[in-house]
Amino acid sequence: MKNYLFLVLLTIQTGLFAQSSISVITSGMGEPILFLPGFATPGEVWDSTVQSVPGHQVHVVTYAGFGGVAPVEMPWYGKLKSDLIQYIESQQLDKLTLIGHSMGGNLALDLAAHFPNRIQKVVIVDALACMREVMMPGVPAEALGYESPYNDQLLAMDEAAQSAYLDQMTKNMMTKPEDQEQVKSWMTSADRKTFVYGYVDLLKLDNRPLLPTIKVPVLILVAGQPFGPGALETMKNQYSTLPNKTFALAADSKHYLMLDQPGWFHEQLTTFLAQ
Repeated sequence: MKNYLFLVLLTIQTGLFAQSSISVITSGMGEPILFLPGFATPGEVWDSTVQSVPGHQVHVVTYAGFGGVAPVEMPWYGKLKSDLIQYIESQQLDKLTLIGHSMGGNLALDLAAHFPNRIQKVVIVDALACMREVMMPGVPAEALGYESPYNDQLLAMDEAAQSAYLDQMTKNMMTKPEDQEQVKSWMTSADRKTFVYGYVDLLKLDNRPLLPTIKVPVLILVAGQPFGPGALETMKNQYSTLPNKTFALAADSKHYLMLDQPGWFHEQLTTFLAQ
């Protein structure tokens, strides 16, 4: 990853030294921003966004199993959350803004709830507070496990099957072919077990009980494609109990808003940060 000053590899000590589930690249000066990418994408996805927010100290996260960071044992999401908490504490980050895309938005909500006095703003980029409720309505979290015929199939995919699978996935999530190819390459290089089992962790999440406790301003950016106006209504339902929120809809964008509509995205972000 380019254009940053130095790399912070966080090591957690719990009796014995344990491998961290995050790596963080830091640059710049000013009030801090923590950038949290979505599932299976490294911190590089934020490269153009980082360039649009001068005057801040930026901390760009990549998760274990993705972007060349060594995988860790499951369960995975809880380790990410714990290591991010320790990172914020160890770096003594205050007046911190959290920006999270997709699963990174879930982590941002967890961190905002944990640090009510350190976080000043949150930007949620097309992240559902409970993805399972939309994708698998009525299915309880405890019904989901790592071991399943579907997961076994994903773990066993050969190169051709994986390529076809990721082609379909990326075409649904971004518009431009060059962005599809870039994200596909990141997903192809991901640790397969993390890609499959980590998604189970993501489906189990439900941040909705935390929402009433988060009092800071939250900007929720919503992609309008492929679901149309219903996308905004779904987000409003998901975040109904969040006290201090603002929604903005990019009607022509798919899920990777920062890639599909970079001008609109940067305008929304810089306006919110300046308020």
